[in-house]
Amino acid sequence: MLNSNTKKAEDLRFHQIIDANLDRAREGLRVLEDWARFGLGNEEYVERIKNFRQILGKNHLEVYKQSRNYIEDECKGLTHQEQINRKTPEQIISSNSGRVQEALRVIEEFSRLHNHELSKIASKIRYEIYTIEIDLLSLSKRRKSEEILKENDLYVITDQKENLLEIIEEILIAGVRIIQYRFKTGTDQDHLQEAIQIKHLCKKYNSLFIVNDRLDIALASNADGIHLGQDDIDLKTARKLLGYSKIIGISANNESDISNALNDDCDYIGIGPVFETATKKDKKPIGIEKIKILTKDLNIPWFAIGGIKSNNISYLKKNGVKKVALVSQLMNSAVPNEEAIMILKELSYEN
Repeated sequence: MLNSNTKKAEDLRFHQIIDANLDRAREGLRVLEDWARFGLGNEEYVERIKNFRQILGKNHLEVYKQSRNYIEDECKGLTHQEQINRKTPEQIISSNSGRVQEALRVIEEFSRLHNHELSKIASKIRYEIYTIEIDLLSLSKRRKSEEILKENDLYVITDQKENLLEIIEEILIAGVRIIQYRFKTGTDQDHLQEAIQIKHLCKKYNSLFIVNDRLDIALASNADGIHLGQDDIDLKTARKLLGYSKIIGISANNESDISNALNDDCDYIGIGPVFETATKKDKKPIGIEKIKILTKDLNIPWFAIGGIKSNNISYLKKNGVKKVALVSQLMNSAVPNEEAIMILKELSYEN
């Protein structure tokens, strides 16, 4: 049987462990809270995480704090190489989520006999942090995609070519940051394998990879998003299946299409065709004046599409079009890298 002094010493060690891990958990939560606030601007997650910090703070009893100097921590100041390797917000989110989860598990175990209420609180918050970590990572990924859409004015749509991967890498090297994979013939197995290869290329050059029409190929290749036409699966259903880390674009050529896309929270819109195009032979061009009317109040990224080539970009820019989508000019070019550089310069040039 333990004497009273031994029991007191054991309690002090437990209190010291709980105290240290309450500090760790609250510190990690503050990192997550600040990213939700300043990195994502997401009030919902700021409030949830702040609430966890406040709950743990209220349960950080004086008896725990008074135990801090009971045993000198000889491992104080130890670091690990992985701490130096955290270079992205996603790595910081994951490492601090893990820190919180581990600290809460320790609290849960060591407070079970002495403070059952704190043990239950630690367990409950720990399980919620598992979900919050995934949500914050998804929101961060989506924010990156939104920034690429906002900051880049050239959106390239592929055509089926034997050397498609070479063409894509050439234009990615030139500075293109948005690629839509479009295909109409061939087998799904071949398309999926090609989609996975394009995804790898886009990741290598920090670019968006979007799949046209096919939700299954987008999911299977882990694309950054999907582009849907008016006859494809509806946006709300696509969002349920893709989740909120992915972006969804919509093709539109009238007020109703645009209004519906905005109401369903699409991320960007492709508007056209502006001019006659071999890609959409059955669609009548809507012209620049109609595009001006349709886009005058748009507050999300939009790209003019249809018959756009380097020789009419200047005309489009003079009429307020800043972002364009191209297919044939780059896909059929003998020098896609040089062609892409020229178009990017034209788009960036101030009239």
